[in-house]
Amino acid sequence: MEKIGILYHPVRQAAQELAEQLREFLASRGVSAWVCSAWEGEQAREQLPGTDLILSVGGDGTVLRSAQVVIPEEIAITGVNLGDLGFLTELRVDRVRDELAALLAGRGWVDERALLEAEVSLPEGGTKQVFYALNDVVVARGGIARLVRIEAIVDGESLTTYRADGVIVATATGSTGYSLSAGGPILHPQARELLLLPVAPHLSLPYPLVLSSAAQVELRLNTYHQAMMSIDGHINLPLPDGAVITVRCSPHTVRFLRLNPAGYFYSSLASRLQGR
Repeated sequence: MEKIGILYHPVRQAAQELAEQLREFLASRGVSAWVCSAWEGEQAREQLPGTDLILSVGGDGTVLRSAQVVIPEEIAITGVNLGDLGFLTELRVDRVRDELAALLAGRGWVDERALLEAEVSLPEGGTKQVFYALNDVVVARGGIARLVRIEAIVDGESLTTYRADGVIVATATGSTGYSLSAGGPILHPQARELLLLPVAPHLSLPYPLVLSSAAQVELRLNTYHQAMMSIDGHINLPLPDGAVITVRCSPHTVRFLRLNPAGYFYSSLASRLQGR
């Protein structure tokens, strides 16, 4: 590797300090490195050309923001865990230099994850907007604590109209996030199936569904008050009545460079879910 980008959580002082320390460490190994806040997406994207790897210093949220910087490029991401759960992170702070040296020596492997593509069409027309989500696309009520009505259409066939706080479409990566807290199953992280499930449904279909990787999900919004769409928990767009969100599996993927064996997901699952 000749050039590595380091994206850090800007609110955590420890993350910025570690990012600078890693830049110095990489320089001592003859590797060029640039450092940027993970919140400054445009600035980070300007520095991507020629970058071989992104180090994400923070927690899972920082990795999600790093993915938004990288998409649709095929630059791998490695997370350094300063957070709690660390489902998406790989390197431990107390061993980060040794583990990073192992990656530089070519001992890592590429973990490829499915990505969602969400196309938003507004009732007044205009340009359609496209977003990418590594974890999930959530269509939900806004600031008013009232249910929203969301018709779900799968592959052109009407499934149901949810009356709920919201509806989640999640990837396997997102199955350990918001989807899990809403009662969804945990999928193997490299699975390409989609999850569709409501949040706090009222007198409507309450079950989570596992859909084919080829499925297309349309969510048609019917509400008297403003709703919201959330992409990976940090890109938020207000939605009016009549908005249609079409979600499918993207042809792009997100790549992670890892050291832990593939089976580490299972061996660490219980301890991570129990916060240990």
